[in-house]
Amino acid sequence: MNKHSNSFWVLASLFEYSTVTIAYQTEARITQSKPSGSSRWFAKLSQRFKRSQINENGQDSHRYGFAVGLAAGLYFANHGPSVVPIVAAKDKPMISPVKPRERDFYAPNSEALASDEMRVIACGTGMPTPRPAQAAACFLVELGNGDKFLFDIGDGSVERLFGLQIPTAFLDKVFIGHLHGDHFGGIGALYVAGGIAGRFSPLRIWGPSGSTPELGTKAAIDAMETMYAWDLAGRLGQTDVRGFATDVTEFDYKKVQVVYEENGVKITAFPAIHAIDGSVSYRLDWKGLSFVFSSDTYPNKWFVEYAKDADLVVHECFIAVPDLVAIYGLTPEAALQVGTQIHTAPEAFGKIMSLVKPRHAVAYHFWNGPDSTPAVLERILKTYDGPLSLAEDYMVWNVTKDGIRERMAVINHHSWNPPAAYPPEPVKAEDRVGYSPEIEAGRYNVDDVLKPIYEEAGKALGREFEYPSN
Repeated sequence: MNKHSNSFWVLASLFEYSTVTIAYQTEARITQSKPSGSSRWFAKLSQRFKRSQINENGQDSHRYGFAVGLAAGLYFANHGPSVVPIVAAKDKPMISPVKPRERDFYAPNSEALASDEMRVIACGTGMPTPRPAQAAACFLVELGNGDKFLFDIGDGSVERLFGLQIPTAFLDKVFIGHLHGDHFGGIGALYVAGGIAGRFSPLRIWGPSGSTPELGTKAAIDAMETMYAWDLAGRLGQTDVRGFATDVTEFDYKKVQVVYEENGVKITAFPAIHAIDGSVSYRLDWKGLSFVFSSDTYPNKWFVEYAKDADLVVHECFIAVPDLVAIYGLTPEAALQVGTQIHTAPEAFGKIMSLVKPRHAVAYHFWNGPDSTPAVLERILKTYDGPLSLAEDYMVWNVTKDGIRERMAVINHHSWNPPAAYPPEPVKAEDRVGYSPEIEAGRYNVDDVLKPIYEEAGKALGREFEYPSN
C-alpha cells in the first residue's frame, strides 16, 4: 500500500456510510415539483441499498456501500493530494463569513406571505397511535389574505401549532374529516389552551353528520364541552373565558357541497369512505390556488373528481401491510383489512395520484422513519411517478402559481405561549365559583410570603393590588 493508504481506508468507510445515507435520504423525500432523472435514479438505488442491508439470514450486510467505498477509496488513494486542491490564503471566498445567507428551512413568523400565496404546514402526520416524532393528523393552511384553516386536529397537533407561535385568535377555524380520535382528539386542547392563550371568540368547527345524530360532529362537540364543564367553572373570574365556546356547523356527509365561503375562500366537502358512514374530504380554492385534504378514506370516485389537477393534494397513505404486522403489531388478517380496506395502501395511493395528476402530491398517515418509509415509497413508485412528498411533522409547502417549495420548519421547543392578537378583558372577582367551607378551612396561612408579591407588583407597575381576604 502506498503513502496514501490511510486515506484509502478512511474514504472507503466514509463512502460506505454516506452512500447508504444519501440513498436513504433521497428515497425518503422526493420533493421537487418537477423531479429530475437523477432523483428518480437515487430513489430506485436507495431501494436496492435498503434490500441489500439484510441478507437471507436476516443479518446486516453493507456489501454495496462498501464496494462503492472501496472503489472510491482506491481512486483517491492513488491520485494523491492533487484530488483536493489547496486554496491559497489570498483567494477570496465565494461565501461571506459574516453576511446572512438564504435559509433552506422555514423559521416561523419570519417571512411575509404574498397576497397570492398559500403556505401549508404539516402539524400531524402520524398513525392512530402516538409517538414523539409525529402527532396525529393535522394540516394548517395559511393564505395571503390573513385567513388560516385547520384540517383535522389529531392528538398532539396543538403542541405543533403552539410551536409555530401563531396567535390562537387566528386558529379559530377547524374542518374535521371524521370523528376518529387521531383526527379530532386534539380539539379539546385547542378549545382550552387556545382560550387561555388569547382566543377570545368561539372556536368555529365544521364537520360531517353521522348516520344517527349521536354519531355526528355536533353531538361530539357538545359532549366535549360537557366534559370540560369543571375546567371552565374553575376559570370563571380568574381569566378571560370568552373563548370557551364553540360554533359548530354540521353538514350532510353524503352530499358534495360548499360548506364555507368567506373572504374569497371556498371550501367544498365531499364524501369519503372510511370505517363507517360519516367521513368526508375537503377542497379549498382561493385565488386560483387549490388544496385538497383526504382525511382518511378508501380510494373513491369523489376524490378523483374533486382533487383533479389541484395544486397541493394531501392523501392518506398507510404503512405497507407487511410492516403493519412486523412493526405495528397487527395480525395478518387485521393488517390486510385495515391496511387495504379501511385505509389507502401505498400502491393505491400511487394509483389515485396517477389519476388526479396534482402539481404536487403529499402522502401522510404513516410512521415516517428508516424502518417503514422505504417500503411505502417503493410501493408508491409502482403506480405513481409524479412530484411527491412523504410528509413528516413541520414540513412546509409554499404554493404560488409559479411553483411549490418544500422545506422543514425549525421551531423553539421551549417556546412560551404565542403572542395575543387582542387584549383580554379584566376579570371580575365576583364571578369566581370559590370553595366550600370545608375546603376553604384547609388553607394554610402563608400570607407572610404572598403579600410581598402583591407589593412587588404594585411597585413595578405603579398600581395598587389589593390582597384578597379569604
